[in-house]
Amino acid sequence: MSTSSSMGWTNQGAMSEFVGEFDVTSRLTDHAYHCRFSHLWNGVATRHSDTVDTKFLVDGNGAVVGLAHTGFIQFLEKSGRGLSDREASYIAAQYLREQLEQEDERALYDVSAGDVARIIGMLGIQ
Repeated sequence: MSTSSSMGWTNQGAMSEFVGEFDVTSRLTDHAYHCRFSHLWNGVATRHSDTVDTKFLVDGNGAVVGLAHTGFIQFLEKSGRGLSDREASYIAAQYLREQLEQEDERALYDVSAGDVARIIGMLGIQ
C-alpha cells in the first residue's frame, strides 16, 4: 500500500459507493449487523463539532461516526497531503466495525484523533 491513487482511494464515483455494504458479527452475541455507508459531511456545520461526520445505516437505523478533525491535521502534517473523502469513509467504517464487534450499537460515535491515526496505520494509508 504505497499511494492513495494506487489504492483506488481517490474520490471517484458516487459518495454512497465509497464503502461497499458489509456485515459485522458481534463477538458477544453473534448478532449479525448489516451496514451501508451513506455519505459524509463537515460536523462543524451541523453538530458544532470539530469532526468529519460519516453516516451509515446499521440494520436500517442511522449511525453517525464523527472523525476528529485533529486526526486529519496530524495526517496532513505527517504525510504532506490531506485525506480523501473515500479514505475518511474507510476509517469510519473500520471504527464502526470494531464497535459493533463489541455489541456497541449507538446513533453517534465520536472517534478520537488517536483512533483516527491508529486506523490510518492499520489500513496502510500513506
